Amino acid sequence: MRKTLFILFSISFFTCEDIIDIELNTSEPKLVIEASINWVKNTPGNEQNIKLSLSGAYFDVTTTPANNAQVSIFDSNNNEFVFIEDGNTGIYSNNNFIPELNGVFSLNINYKGEIYSATETLMSVASIDFVEQKNNGGFSGEETELKAYYTDPIDEENYYFFQFSNNLNLIPVLEVYDDEFNNGNQIFGFYTEEDLMSGDEVTIKNHGISQTFFEFMTILLLQNSEEGGGTFESIPATVRGNCINVSNPDNFPFGYFRLSEVDEVIYVVE
Repeated sequence: MRKTLFILFSISFFTCEDIIDIELNTSEPKLVIEASINWVKNTPGNEQNIKLSLSGAYFDVTTTPANNAQVSIFDSNNNEFVFIEDGNTGIYSNNNFIPELNGVFSLNINYKGEIYSATETLMSVASIDFVEQKNNGGFSGEETELKAYYTDPIDEENYYFFQFSNNLNLIPVLEVYDDEFNNGNQIFGFYTEEDLMSGDEVTIKNHGISQTFFEFMTILLLQNSEEGGGTFESIPATVRGNCINVSNPDNFPFGYFRLSEVDEVIYVVE
């Protein structure tokens, strides 16, 4: 695959334009599994979706759905929850899922004759106690800071996945935390945004997650941060989820099978 980049150089009184042709290696598309089962507190949790797509070229801006797969989740009693594709969207839905805190669930996907599987536990989460706002935060002193406080259970290893979203940005801000140095204490998830104004809404979601997902997301977030390197630098580590290809291990999938209890708060900026 070939992509062309244009680099402009301004030197003294003239400008020249160099064309750089970059050859990028291509590979067969891999299955991408987005299987996040979220049980929001005080809801039945019966309606769940799983998205399947195919990996694409580096500069592709669209994704290709993975159609006609057979998708099921099994609980520890071997009860099966079948997920049916909505048209040709690659989104597979189930409306009778039964969540269970600390329950062990197994994902099974049959796609083009190959079997993909993963096993994970549905993790509980501490409720958000309150949200604290600061209007002169950040490096500039002009950003709105929000701290979503929660009380960590004592004598347990707990891991948290925070998602902050608002009406200004399409992409949510993601953060992960553990309780290694805060076990049993009241701690907070942190969010800052310069363009927030009074009356704007910020949706805050706190997910309970396993240690393996915490480690997965830590690497993923690092690689997508400014500290993770430039566009053409080598990837510091291969990000592999907990899904495996049972039929053909060399044709491994991307993505993760996660099950979380979720506490959600919609905060109105003051």
